[in-house]
Amino acid sequence: MVATALQETPLAAVHKSLGARMVDFAGWNMPVRYKSDILEHQAVRNKVGLFDVSHMGEFLALGEDAHDFVQYMIANDINRLSQPNMALYTQFVNEDGGTVDDLIVYRRENDFLLVVNASNMEKDWNWLQKHAGKYKNLKLKNISNDTALLALQGPMAVKLLSDLVGKDLSALPSFSYSQENVDGIEISFGRTGYTGEDGFEIFCATGDAEKLWKRILEGGEKYGIEPCGLGARDTLRLEAGLPLYGHELDDQTGPLEAGLGWSVKLEKGDFIGRDKLKAQKEKGLPKQCVCLRSEGKALPRQGYEVFSEGKQVGVVTSGSTGIHVGYPIAFAYVPPDLAKEGTKLEIKIRDNMVVAHVVRRPWYKRAK
Repeated sequence: MVATALQETPLAAVHKSLGARMVDFAGWNMPVRYKSDILEHQAVRNKVGLFDVSHMGEFLALGEDAHDFVQYMIANDINRLSQPNMALYTQFVNEDGGTVDDLIVYRRENDFLLVVNASNMEKDWNWLQKHAGKYKNLKLKNISNDTALLALQGPMAVKLLSDLVGKDLSALPSFSYSQENVDGIEISFGRTGYTGEDGFEIFCATGDAEKLWKRILEGGEKYGIEPCGLGARDTLRLEAGLPLYGHELDDQTGPLEAGLGWSVKLEKGDFIGRDKLKAQKEKGLPKQCVCLRSEGKALPRQGYEVFSEGKQVGVVTSGSTGIHVGYPIAFAYVPPDLAKEGTKLEIKIRDNMVVAHVVRRPWYKRAK
């Protein structure tokens, strides 16, 4: 068997110089942690953290048909982006009602920017190409190799980026998009994130990524900034009740089952998968994603079985310690009649049956 070399982001050398532990993530050599998951998690909850997410994919849809094409491809309603410099969270849904991927769509002045998961980049690109044919005035462009993406997250993120661009950014709405300059580096950014905290996801040219990364860390010293890896990114998103593709979402699991009905607009008109999702809503979901709080200290993990009255009824899709909230937490899929808040279930953890209760999503929600 021939070993395939891992892809690396423009910041790989910087991560190694900072002592990061590097791991294979979806074919990318990525930092899983620098010091510890706990320290990095709490830095984001209490101060500010910086993540390299340059492995994510970025596609552009341009031309007169770009609006109609994106509208047909996604479950959310692109018309909610009533003017440029706005963004929304959505999914690509397949014909069977499962999820091809979840993504963020930015409406910019002259195009739509689609930011997709690294693990699905090739699949998503092929999915878009497959359905683009009937849109004659459409151009698709994959700018992933030319684009670096940094996530600046935490209660100090807005102050820090405001310092760096020389402008108060606090009035920018959530899920808005803007462009600025940091020491001669052209950046664009959305007030978005994947941690449950305030902050930004910042785009720049790959050639500027190292300079920008170092400048942000330098400017963030007074705010207690920490470089953060994928370990903290996962515990933060889980605690904030945010799904991860390959765990809560996949080709067989749709956004309604995952508890993302707020992002599905069945009334907007036709889109891929609409009929299946509409039928699910009318007839009832086959399964439902729930948030569990388990007792004791044993940690639930992906794949662990979930029981009700001695019968297996589901499986954990993501689980960990809730680092900030202070107790074990897990996403799991169960029958809808067991999804009510307060329902008592059990998780099989290393041959022990551990009591867990269904709780309201999310486990952690930042104070506004």
